[in-house]
Amino acid sequence: MTSNLKNVPTLLVLAAGMGSRYGGLKQIDPVGPNGETLMDYSLFDAHRAGFTSVVFLIRKEMRKIFEEKIGAKYDGIMQVHYAYQSLDDLPEGFCSSKKREKPWGTGHAVWCARNILESTPFAVINADDFYGAGTFQVLVDEITAFSKIDFTQDQIRGSLVGYNLKDTLSDHGTVSRGICKIDQGYLQSVEEYSNIGMTSRGLQGTDARGKLKALSGEETVSMNVWAFSPTAFLALERGLTEFLDKHHTSGTEEFYLPTAVDEWIDSGVGNFKTSMASCKWMGITYPEDKQPVVTAISALISKGMYPTKLF
Repeated sequence: MTSNLKNVPTLLVLAAGMGSRYGGLKQIDPVGPNGETLMDYSLFDAHRAGFTSVVFLIRKEMRKIFEEKIGAKYDGIMQVHYAYQSLDDLPEGFCSSKKREKPWGTGHAVWCARNILESTPFAVINADDFYGAGTFQVLVDEITAFSKIDFTQDQIRGSLVGYNLKDTLSDHGTVSRGICKIDQGYLQSVEEYSNIGMTSRGLQGTDARGKLKALSGEETVSMNVWAFSPTAFLALERGLTEFLDKHHTSGTEEFYLPTAVDEWIDSGVGNFKTSMASCKWMGITYPEDKQPVVTAISALISKGMYPTKLF
């Protein structure tokens, strides 16, 4: 597959995961009054912010259901492309372990879209999150600015839209989040925390070294809302190669996008502007999370923020 996108405002939607904790394809689970998904609301917001192209990152076996339930809605509205996350799509010299069943992680997922996006700045979101209209305006402004810059291969420029940790928790179980340190509007580091949730001792989570840490809830977290210059793909491949040198026989280790970004910043090749979201995040991690999201979407429609039928 080759790219035909160059300086086109493009959104990459990460939709290859099965949603193991949720128990199914939550990416296409309806939350709106006419069967709309969280992804539909994101794409509606993205289109009215100025995005003209979308790339769905899926598993190849999901192509038919995505075309029928998602992609077909956008014919004539946005350019629709598909990229595939495959266990065997790896840098030269590597092959997937026979015991590997789960995807290689979000960093690998973005790298799998390289042939479509290698010539254009692009934004990244998760398929199963609601980010709000303001977030997409920030993203399209950032990638529009990137399109006017000639980057060297060693320069990685990007942008993160962050959210307050307390606003991204679930009442029904723990979550994983990338916790960010920010200085004067620029990202300094991002560290993956797992098992974040309320305990008898307050809010806690496990850091990347496996140590339990107390959290305030005021921390800025990454919800995988990024803008990137196209030079990110060269750096992703280098990072993925280093990761596979250590973990190519693993059945569970993952190459996370925030971890890659953190390494770029630490090595001095990455520079990431950070903005705080102006809208409330919503997402579905567990089945019990769905009804509050449905109720919140209904309230936004009642306020006139979305039409009753999106497309």
